[in-house]
Amino acid sequence: MKAILQRVKSASVTVDKQLISSIGKGILVFAAVGAGDTKKEVEAMASKVLKMKMWGDEEGGSWKRSVQEIQGEVLCVSQFTLLASTKKAKPSFHGAMKVEEAKQLYDQFVDKVRELHGADRVKDGVFQAMMDVELVNDGPVGLEYRSDSGAVNPSQVC
Repeated sequence: MKAILQRVKSASVTVDKQLISSIGKGILVFAAVGAGDTKKEVEAMASKVLKMKMWGDEEGGSWKRSVQEIQGEVLCVSQFTLLASTKKAKPSFHGAMKVEEAKQLYDQFVDKVRELHGADRVKDGVFQAMMDVELVNDGPVGLEYRSDSGAVNPSQVC
């Protein structure tokens, strides 16, 4: 599984000019399920997303508080294109899980985030839809997570 976390002041998802979801301060999570991913990777990713220290504290310290600690919101958006191979000019998506299986694991990811953070603070896009995603980035801060054999390793990308 791969996820891009954007620290946001606000974010929203629109499909066919209909507002689907919106959040205030929190994290916009673009998530992709890869071939071979399991429920174990999904649950580890959900936990890591919520525990990542992306905000400062009252004393001015950087990277001290998580979205859970600030009681922020989370907007999850499925994005299989994160798993593209770009070795050639035309991207290849062979690393992504097949749609039916991916939807099931992606839904488990969102459900786990809701279970750990509270259903009222976690929103979702529409799986496999053409979505317009708007965000007001806070920073900008963007982090990448990748689950490889059950280990989730963060690396800063923005």
